[in-house]
Amino acid sequence: MEQTVEQKLKALYELQNIHTKIDKIRQIRGELPIEVADLEDEVAGLETRIQKIKAELDDTEDAIVNRKNMIKEAQNLIKKYDTQLKDVKNNREYDALTKEIEIQNLDIQVSEKKIREFGFEINNKTEIYEKAKANLDLRKGDLEAKKTELETITSETEKEEQALVKKAEKAQENIEERLLFAYDRLRKNAVNGLAVVTIDRDSCSGCFNKIPPQRQLDIRQRKKVIVCEHCGRILVDEALTHELAEA
Repeated sequence: MEQTVEQKLKALYELQNIHTKIDKIRQIRGELPIEVADLEDEVAGLETRIQKIKAELDDTEDAIVNRKNMIKEAQNLIKKYDTQLKDVKNNREYDALTKEIEIQNLDIQVSEKKIREFGFEINNKTEIYEKAKANLDLRKGDLEAKKTELETITSETEKEEQALVKKAEKAQENIEERLLFAYDRLRKNAVNGLAVVTIDRDSCSGCFNKIPPQRQLDIRQRKKVIVCEHCGRILVDEALTHELAEA
């Protein structure tokens, strides 16, 4: 059975009321889901950074151990060459051993210098590591607090929202596809999600622009779907809203 324009307007306004209630529930949650997601990303980023710094610290520690081993090897070679010096037969052998001892002493100096540099590097990275860990603990605390807050709000409103979503789906069945498409488009483009609005003090309650008297009369007669010439929202008269409230 073909719906009258009045029935179409009532169905649209009823759907708008349901969606407005859903919007209000979601506004209560506000930015919390986004804040939780951002904090999760930040925590993951900090954990990755900490793992990287820890790996670099481990590599530097290994490099120090290697350098210390190189020093021991050089010291052992120096002792060996010192012993061999006592048994040299000619100047050529003496010069060769002396040169080897000199090279080993230079290697020891290079390794000692590297160990000092590695020590400074470890001190700096350890400071960065500790700060990152402290920051991670803080952000984890913030994340848990936000998650708890979101879970509390969600548990309080979830049932109501689900019921309203089902109600909205049922209400949509009473609206023809063409009107529903226009309604959805208007809702997406409107900041406050209002696609169907009333006349309030001779003005559109969506954009607050004045509505000419003749246009107001046309709206009250409910003979055709009329949109605001300024914002494009669908307009209904106040009496229709009262009738729905009383129904």
